[in-house]
Amino acid sequence: MFECSDVNSAETDPFGRCICHSPAFARLNAQLDAKFSRRAFLGGAAAIGAAAFWPKGAAAAIPDAPATPIAITNVRIFDGKSNKLISGSRILIEGNKIKAIEPGNAPLAQGIQAIDGGDRTLMPGLIDAHWHSMMAPVPIMELLTADVGYITLVASEEARKTLLRGFTSIRDLAGPSFSLKRAIDSGLTFGPRIWPSGAMISQTSGHGDFRFPYEVPAQPNGPLSRGEAVGGGMIADGVDAVLKRVREQLMLGASQIKLAAGGGVASNFDPIDVSQYTEAEFRAAVDAAENWGTYVTVHAYTPRAIQTAIRGGVRCIDHGQLMDEETAKIMADKGIWFSSQAFIQNEYSNPYPEGSANRAKQMTMFAGTDTAYGLAKKYKLKTAWGTDILFEPSMTKNQGAILTTMSRWYSNDEILLMATGGNASLLAMSGPRNPYPSKIGVIEAGAYADVLLVDGDPMADIKLLADPEKNLKLIMKDGRIYKNTLA
Repeated sequence: MFECSDVNSAETDPFGRCICHSPAFARLNAQLDAKFSRRAFLGGAAAIGAAAFWPKGAAAAIPDAPATPIAITNVRIFDGKSNKLISGSRILIEGNKIKAIEPGNAPLAQGIQAIDGGDRTLMPGLIDAHWHSMMAPVPIMELLTADVGYITLVASEEARKTLLRGFTSIRDLAGPSFSLKRAIDSGLTFGPRIWPSGAMISQTSGHGDFRFPYEVPAQPNGPLSRGEAVGGGMIADGVDAVLKRVREQLMLGASQIKLAAGGGVASNFDPIDVSQYTEAEFRAAVDAAENWGTYVTVHAYTPRAIQTAIRGGVRCIDHGQLMDEETAKIMADKGIWFSSQAFIQNEYSNPYPEGSANRAKQMTMFAGTDTAYGLAKKYKLKTAWGTDILFEPSMTKNQGAILTTMSRWYSNDEILLMATGGNASLLAMSGPRNPYPSKIGVIEAGAYADVLLVDGDPMADIKLLADPEKNLKLIMKDGRIYKNTLA
């Protein structure tokens, strides 16, 4: 793993010897050699090297930052905060931020590049509050068998497509997305801003336990399961184990923590009605997260799973399709976020095979969606939206179309507010762990210049967002223009 240097100075060892020859260093080197195989190292190096030498002008190339300020003129503005379009104004962008919203008829200062919006709708970039960067674009068996370097390259390509669908920010709720986030932030490739959770933490037999039956019982001090090894999910039982696994994800860069609090559809061995983790285990995760200034969200459908998690200090419930009225009241009283999805039987439902246990669980969950959204509206829950596309590469292209199906429960302006300023408020709960401290999801001075120009009025026709290739004429993230098809 490490090789000895020929340098012989006081900087190596106070006794004049190279520190590489010390017994302690030899033991460390042997342990590292055992932990990191040559094959894994070379695979990662090859992936990084290929990306670093990606030719200029290729599909993954990052557009240059504008050399001068940009004014986007002749637009109607949806600001992500109100349910009315603002007319007669333009926005001024300088660097990666919105500098000002100005009167549209004021003279432009010299040296400002003007983009004529053609009376189209300018709005903040969309936000998906439940996305799986690493798990959406690969089938489950590929995730469990393919090299993680290959999975990362597939995810990188999907990240580009995500941004070109108009989603400039996502909250990643399980998966090893830290490397992808770093590559995007450093300009190695492009994609949305990522708020990573890292591995979902699950009890043995829980929603994040994707071991095969032959791997049970787990051997004492045995190797990690495949799901754990790739960073998709970590199994932790008991307060001490939960503390350790949460702290590991925080060390890796998690902006929030995710636990599995109840049964799931995609997992094969836990019925959907089961409740997972105890109040004490939730409290351990919450204490560890709050020590880092952030929060815990949970995968949960049922009243018992949701209520146990809330008693343990959890501040966000993801899914919640099977909640009852008592649970909704508790969430409203405590200000708990309800981050849910438009899970119904439609062309975007990604059905499991008929007759399978997964399909039965899926239909049970679908049946609760109308009730859950009805309760959310009745009790005015803080509601976020996400897709939760999982293990289905053919579905990712429908990200914007899935947003439009929220019209079953909400008006167009409510949907737009939810997918911009509303989701941004949820992401901001990461506090000091928020990797992007300026505002997103809004058009205002000081916010990141994450901007879309829609050919039409999505407040009147939300389905415009279902066809981003046709209807998104301009896509800007961080002040850089990734798409511009204006004449």
